[in-house]
Amino acid sequence: MDSAIRTIFWKDDAVVMIDQKALPHEERHLKFTDYKDVITAIKDLTVRGAPAIGVAAAMGIALGALHLATSSKEDFKLSFYEICDQFSRTRPTARNLFWAIERMKKRFDEALSGSPDQIKRVLVEEAIRICEEDIAINREMGMQGRFLMEDGDKILTHCNAGALATAGYGTALGVIRAASEEGKRLHVFVNETRPVLQGARLTAWELKKDNIPATLITDSMAGFLMKQGKISKVIVGADRIAANGDVANKIGTYSLAVLAKEHNIPFYVAAPLSTIDISIKNGDEIPIEERNAEEITTIRGIRVAPEGVQVYNPAFDVTPNRYITAIVTEAGVVFPPYQEGIGKIARHLKK
Repeated sequence: MDSAIRTIFWKDDAVVMIDQKALPHEERHLKFTDYKDVITAIKDLTVRGAPAIGVAAAMGIALGALHLATSSKEDFKLSFYEICDQFSRTRPTARNLFWAIERMKKRFDEALSGSPDQIKRVLVEEAIRICEEDIAINREMGMQGRFLMEDGDKILTHCNAGALATAGYGTALGVIRAASEEGKRLHVFVNETRPVLQGARLTAWELKKDNIPATLITDSMAGFLMKQGKISKVIVGADRIAANGDVANKIGTYSLAVLAKEHNIPFYVAAPLSTIDISIKNGDEIPIEERNAEEITTIRGIRVAPEGVQVYNPAFDVTPNRYITAIVTEAGVVFPPYQEGIGKIARHLKK
């Protein structure tokens, strides 16, 4: 079994991505030739998941640079940095977005001695490299974390941390995939993940596509299943990890971690090093995105709440490190104390 899902890629000087808003009803790819459309795709969740957002930003920046006028190198530089700034204002919580922007800026500065046309091609090559590296990193993460999964495990996951949240293969689902490829018999319980149902629409679709046994549940059922002994492990992805191991992930993750602790169930996080933000001391400093009220008051355009009701819609919450059993990265599995462990693996971060 080998996931063939390619979430985003570069083809014929355009960005191509799966339209995640259309899933699971329709599997279609969208082609973007204007970087502003890539920005919209990030904002409206056509592409989502922290690593995938990072790849989309890198490719969007390369796409924008490709079409810039080159009357002078100084104007070219100013316009390039403006494009980067526009991408930085799309999704505030995902660390991979800012990591990708920083990497593209660094590559731009390194290439400044060349002509504008040479710089453009260098940026395209870097964006493609970031995409290819992401898939390789996810596969390595799966290899690093697969020993945490045992034959017969019943694993709960939340949101979508699969191939669709990355350039391919996945983070939390990547660990599950790697264990499954090894021959371990696993059953995955999938939280639907309100308000936009990434679990029901995306994770369930991926697992079905890969023939991994799965059961879909509502978010509010998780604690009851834990009490019944139906869950042996929990594994999720992450959008940003602080230096002390506090983790920001899809809203509802914190509740699952508390429930897992109460029931003595291991709670794992899988994320690439690019998700770690060593400049942030703890989870209290992680910016939390608040999204449109319509994500809660409507489902697929159908209103399910009364007009005028007050809505609070944070897209993420923060799980304190004390609830996390281990963090899986491509550089290895980090166990508590996280401040020390993250400090050691942080040197692997590409500067």
